[in-house]
Amino acid sequence: MHLTVDQIRSFHLNGFLSISEPITTPDEIEWVRESYDRMFSQREGWSAGDQFDLAGTDEKGKQETLPQVLNPAKYAPELNDGKFLGVVQTIVKELLGNDAEVGIAHAIFKPSGHGAPTPWHQDEAYWDPMQQYKSISVWMPLQEATVENGCLWFVPGSHEWEVLPHRSIGGDVRVHGLEMVDTSVCKNAVACPLPAGGITIHRNRTAHYAGPNTSDIPRRALIMMGGLPSVDYPGTRSFPWNEVKQTARAERETASRR
Repeated sequence: MHLTVDQIRSFHLNGFLSISEPITTPDEIEWVRESYDRMFSQREGWSAGDQFDLAGTDEKGKQETLPQVLNPAKYAPELNDGKFLGVVQTIVKELLGNDAEVGIAHAIFKPSGHGAPTPWHQDEAYWDPMQQYKSISVWMPLQEATVENGCLWFVPGSHEWEVLPHRSIGGDVRVHGLEMVDTSVCKNAVACPLPAGGITIHRNRTAHYAGPNTSDIPRRALIMMGGLPSVDYPGTRSFPWNEVKQTARAERETASRR
């Protein structure tokens, strides 16, 4: 798969692109889904802080509303052999150049009936404020993604914004997930429903959101990340919302490193 000139122009103009044509086969999607479901059902990576509830306080025994696995290929290395990853690599290089590198960044599971919304945020708000980034996230659902089960929404042109103020979801520093403090700027948002294996692509500052899962099927999404090496930020900035976090996920990660 290669992007058209119009698709490349649209991506750079709007900061996101939705591609409804699946980038892989139904058989490979089923294969990926089996590895994906195993990771979540067996809670792989939990003790290392790699699996946690993105939208909750992540207390043991508490029902999770938005579980996530970081670096899923660490727990399912077979995913690195997927043909979908080669397609993503081709697309990212067409958008950022041949020096761009691609990997599987994380997996987010939105349970049926009670999966929490993913609030408006910019990905860069999670990262090191003293680095400057040129990166792309590629979001691939493993079943049909609809407005009802939590497809992505984007604000066109928001990739040109600075990183706006964020906070932990609900203002609770025990929650890892972030939300934009002022969402009144998120106007003219575009919903991007997709078939299984379709993708959305967005830049590191593009404001995006996914609604709750009110359907009777789980919403599974695998996220790839591609980009050029980061460079020192030309100036000084801080992301205080990350400095004040006190999450159970971080405590598990610290304990596992010890």
